[in-house]
Amino acid sequence: MRTSLILFLFFVTGICGAQPSSKRSVVVDDPSPGEGRGLRDGIPAYGATTIRYKQQGKITFDIRFKEPVVISVASRPEKWGFFQFPNIDRMTDGNIVAKWNLTQDAIEAYGNDTRGTAVSADGGKSWHLEPSEEPGNAVLLPNGDRLAIYTPKPIPEKELQLPAPVGVGLENYRKSNFNFYRLSELPESRQGVYFKRLKKGASKWELEKAALDDPQAARYSLAGLVPIVWWGDIKTARDGSLIAGIYPGFMVDKNGKTDPRSGAFFYRSTDNGHHWSILGRIPFQLDTAGDTVSVKRMGYTEPAFEILKDGTFLCVLRTTDGAGIGPMYGSYSGDQGKTWSVPRVITPAGVLPRLLQLSNGVLVMSSGRPGVQLRFTTDTRGMQWSRAFEMLPHDMDFKKELSGGSAQVSCGYTGLLPAGSNKLLIIYSDFHYQTPEGTIRKAIKVREVVVDKR
Repeated sequence: MRTSLILFLFFVTGICGAQPSSKRSVVVDDPSPGEGRGLRDGIPAYGATTIRYKQQGKITFDIRFKEPVVISVASRPEKWGFFQFPNIDRMTDGNIVAKWNLTQDAIEAYGNDTRGTAVSADGGKSWHLEPSEEPGNAVLLPNGDRLAIYTPKPIPEKELQLPAPVGVGLENYRKSNFNFYRLSELPESRQGVYFKRLKKGASKWELEKAALDDPQAARYSLAGLVPIVWWGDIKTARDGSLIAGIYPGFMVDKNGKTDPRSGAFFYRSTDNGHHWSILGRIPFQLDTAGDTVSVKRMGYTEPAFEILKDGTFLCVLRTTDGAGIGPMYGSYSGDQGKTWSVPRVITPAGVLPRLLQLSNGVLVMSSGRPGVQLRFTTDTRGMQWSRAFEMLPHDMDFKKELSGGSAQVSCGYTGLLPAGSNKLLIIYSDFHYQTPEGTIRKAIKVREVVVDKR
């Protein structure tokens, strides 16, 4: 389904090319918000661009995309996993830290902490490559501590006394099956979750292990290794408790078996992250109407989680693995994460969505693959979004990538950081950055975006 879109801007062929450097003003009239969110309907915003966004004839957003700033460029051609997967965070001294991966994207690399690091003291306008102990994804807690999820190194199966499996998972890209075990039956070293904590007033981050109470949870082994994977977002609820929306989520059913398709699980802590208890789940649900290859998916993964101003819990989920790039789904909770609405498609594709609610009431979502996109909404349920604003030009013939081929333009993983009541920074990778010498290298970029609600 496609609705009309009037763009008073330069025509873009969709083929990767040089990034525009001159400022452009664009008027977008979207007569049918919430419909026709096709990948070919993205709005180019590669360089400095000012956009007046109208929905049904009424101006809803004024958006200013600043020129991208290059943080770092690879010195040589890099394989998948290197010079990508960036994140961005604000340090205790007010400076901004950017981090990105410098190792393979594989279970064997978990816990290696091999990352590039840069710091900005001027709000992201300039960057200096320097080491930093900052994890890059920390949350400020009500007691003044800062907490960041940590992934320890996996332990070989042969070094553990493992219980009997409670299921076998779907074969993944490693051509190896998952073996599932009930969490409570695993060796103590494979239970719980790990964090890095910076106590209020302290200067050194400390590694700690927290308790995890979830009698139905399962964990897996893969390729002869048993990891602890507990990735996702942590938010502070109105009552001061911490809520974590994490993946992968595997559950042992009433028959003692594990569904190999993952879901998103939500946990609550009332003691600043030392103990976590299961709160709610979004189990994977087949949706042949919204996704014709739903039956081939490996489940929901990479959930973005945000608590909206009215108290609604919003979650956006990826469904890529198993059958190429899949749609992203939205689900919301009106009872603080205990139960969730039936997930429904909100975008046709995307990996690792990120959510950020600005204090002016605008909700921002970033995602990628193919390319890198930003979307905006004021919908209190997060189901109706603007069209995608494209950060990078990408080949319009992206069937290979959508069907599971390697990412062509960017890894698609992004990070968002608030920079004011109406302002944010987005960080992303660019696989086609052209150096002054004319070579093509991977680069990490950041740009400021200002969005005003009308």
